[in-house]
Amino acid sequence: MGRDKIWLDAGGVPLLGRTLAAVAAPGLFDSVTVVVPAESWERVRALAAAVGIDDLRLVEGGERRQDSVRAGLEVAGDAPLVCVHDAVRPLCPRALFFAVVEAARLHGAATAAIPVVDSVKRVRRDGELAVVAATLDRSELVAVQTPQAFDAALLRRAHAVALRDGVVADDDCALVEHLGVVVAVVEGDPRNLKVTRPADLAVLRAALAGEEG
Repeated sequence: MGRDKIWLDAGGVPLLGRTLAAVAAPGLFDSVTVVVPAESWERVRALAAAVGIDDLRLVEGGERRQDSVRAGLEVAGDAPLVCVHDAVRPLCPRALFFAVVEAARLHGAATAAIPVVDSVKRVRRDGELAVVAATLDRSELVAVQTPQAFDAALLRRAHAVALRDGVVADDDCALVEHLGVVVAVVEGDPRNLKVTRPADLAVLRAALAGEEG
């Protein structure tokens, strides 16, 4: 979207503030680590204080998403379980956080995901034209969301092995899968929107207006 999305206005509150409010729900987490550039730390501290987060840890990220998660793990303390969540998913319900964390407690690794409802096709380039290469069975496909939760030692090992092996992945589950570990899937929530494009921000603002109207 051409700018730092976490500071976009989301119904009078920065997008990150909405997400911090979601993770600050009573009984969810003992501490919260936010991975942001150091010049934003004071603003993040103010947002966290406003929603009652007492144990806040701040660290600068890296070039890629997995570099930033690895940096967060380095300051996350000794909790037996960790939960990774996108800062631009502000509407995640409290129950979904609980469900994913409980699944990780039982199975070591878990992610939220929703069924794919559209037909999905693999495409290839044929000169200037994109053409269908195959139609996939959508009954076996899901769209992965965050939160994703893990046994902390397992996730740290997954990141260390990925760094050693030169593995780059779009999410932390893929790093755990690289170890040969099965990841449990918890049914996600369509409201758990990720703000990626301007249209997503419009949908988010409409959802917030409906909740608060």
